[in-house]
Amino acid sequence: MATVGVEVIVDLPAPRVWEAIADVGAVHRRLLPGRVAEARIEGDVRILTMPDGTEVRELILAVDHGLRRLAYTVTSGHRMPLTYHHASFQVFDHGDRSRIVWLTDVLPHALAEPVRARVERGILEMRQVLETSGPGLT
Repeated sequence: MATVGVEVIVDLPAPRVWEAIADVGAVHRRLLPGRVAEARIEGDVRILTMPDGTEVRELILAVDHGLRRLAYTVTSGHRMPLTYHHASFQVFDHGDRSRIVWLTDVLPHALAEPVRARVERGILEMRQVLETSGPGLT
């Protein structure tokens, strides 16, 4: 299995960044507006609707407020021919700023680089939204 790891420093305190990431039903407003058109929660499943209407289903595995860690797995709607996808976000204090670490495990191995390109772009978009709008964006 290939692991893709990316991280970014955000110019906001970690508790405020974690608040936005932990709000799993509002990813389309608080983290990735434009990339995700809508999000809804059905039990432990988050359903993301993309701007083109494609739906991605993610099983939310953990929202750990003590560790500031969110873990999920994509169960359907992959835009790549992945057979396995598990990811986690963790938010760490970094002085008066925060550090977000996004780890993604994928199969097949050959798709690690295309996945890396997507998550690198995604984490930079999240940083921009958080720093521009603040995590209170609703």
